[in-house]
Amino acid sequence: MKACGIIVEYNPFHHGHEYHIERARALTGCDVLVAVMSGNFVQRGEPAILDKWKRAETAVRHGVDLIIELPYPWVTQSASHFAQGAVTLLKQAQVSALVFGSESNNLQELMEIAAMPINPDHLKESMGEGLAFPKAYGLWAKAMLPNDILGVAYLKQLQDSSITPYTIQRTVGYHDTELQGPIASAKAIRLAANEGYYSNEQTPMAEALENGPRVQLSQFYPYLRTLLLTMPTSDLKTYFLFCEGIEVHLAHCAEVSPDWDSFINAAVNRRYTRSRIQRTCLQLLCQIHWDEIRSLPPLDTLRPLAFNETGRRYLKQLRASEVRIASRFAAVAEPYRRLEYRTTQLYASQMEEPQRQALLKKEIGGPILL
Repeated sequence: MKACGIIVEYNPFHHGHEYHIERARALTGCDVLVAVMSGNFVQRGEPAILDKWKRAETAVRHGVDLIIELPYPWVTQSASHFAQGAVTLLKQAQVSALVFGSESNNLQELMEIAAMPINPDHLKESMGEGLAFPKAYGLWAKAMLPNDILGVAYLKQLQDSSITPYTIQRTVGYHDTELQGPIASAKAIRLAANEGYYSNEQTPMAEALENGPRVQLSQFYPYLRTLLLTMPTSDLKTYFLFCEGIEVHLAHCAEVSPDWDSFINAAVNRRYTRSRIQRTCLQLLCQIHWDEIRSLPPLDTLRPLAFNETGRRYLKQLRASEVRIASRFAAVAEPYRRLEYRTTQLYASQMEEPQRQALLKKEIGGPILL
């Protein structure tokens, strides 16, 4: 079976994602569509508005054949690490193509930028300096947008691989906040949900958004503030992503900020982006230490979250090729299993007890077959 890969977060799944799925199938003529998806937390360092099981099931009901989870340590890092983890899993899934959304939809220029000796995490800074890089590229003439930055990170990981990249035009801006027509950004849908507006016009997850439980980073601020104000900075430095004095900065911001909005506004500056702050705080909330991350084994196992009959047949094909597949939680490597369960504990901590217990039970159960 010919497989195409996509890398997604579905926070939440919406009609723009359905367009991505349709175009990926049309461009590649694939027999099976495999998506690597973030779990209960996403790359910007936030909890997904709905849990991974709801999002995975919705995606399979709307055109994806197989959802593979990107483990937490790879999700909650910068673009280059996120891309490394996701592409590693797609290589193991033996896909022949990767289709990703792009604001520029200029694959040639993205590939040429990816071939340069620059870190995708620092593209904006490199473009600002601009001295060592060609100015002829149209993309260098303006600020590079989020999907193009991720695209460059994907393309760097695809170098020397047999996977063929394709781009599709992103139809709405990543940061658009207005619900205009049937295709809206995930951010706009989340903002509308937080205001009590849920519409099937933009997302098939409208009912799930209305019923919840919806999880937001601001819910965890009292816990975060307590940790930042009571722990010695020497201890804070042992947590993943805490480095270069950010622990002192965050502790000061917590001291003067009574709520999440004032904290994040105080913490973001020219040195630290909102995503960087959020990803760092998330490691403290989840109690993830540097030593744990440094001792993780290689990423060599696919964990399916949901699949249909086509996906089931493809998993069988992969097993015949001796690809490691963790259809049971116990089959996940113990260090990753420990981290996933701990992060799910945090994610579920703001839920009512029956919902919390149900989510923890799902975490140690098997994938969803549709």
